[in-house]
Amino acid sequence: MFLDYLVLGNSSEFINGGDILVTLAVFIILMFALKKVAWGPLMGIMQQREELVASEIESAEKSRQESQQLLEDQRSLLKEARVEAQTIVENAKKQGDLQKEEIISAARAEALRLKESAVRDIETEKEKAIAAVRGEVVSLSVLAASKVLEKQVSVEENRALIEETIAKAGETL
Repeated sequence: MFLDYLVLGNSSEFINGGDILVTLAVFIILMFALKKVAWGPLMGIMQQREELVASEIESAEKSRQESQQLLEDQRSLLKEARVEAQTIVENAKKQGDLQKEEIISAARAEALRLKESAVRDIETEKEKAIAAVRGEVVSLSVLAASKVLEKQVSVEENRALIEETIAKAGETL
């Protein structure tokens, strides 16, 4: 048999089949011992490492999703803040326009009041002036009448006297 006799290289020595079986048995025992002592714990460590990496990947994915959600929340809040700021600006513009209209309306009312007051003052002064003119006309009429009474004048002199009185009244006005 081939297992009984093996030739190694150029050597003329033959290896015994029993040595091979013993070596094979020792190798199997060594493999079994390595499996129990080294491969088992090594595979356990590798399994733990795989589980650790998987949990860290899961944790990282969870953190990424949370940060994505926070980012979306922040964007939503920013959008709401922009809308609110725009609303505030628009309300301020409307309020400013209302105040502007109120101020213009108040200014127009005040101008109208001042105009009416000035018209009343002018009317009052006009009435005073007319009263003063009437007083002057009366006094001139009295003067003319007294002159007429002092003199006995003819119709021509009377007409000249009236024209003179009218001319003096026109100069006074």
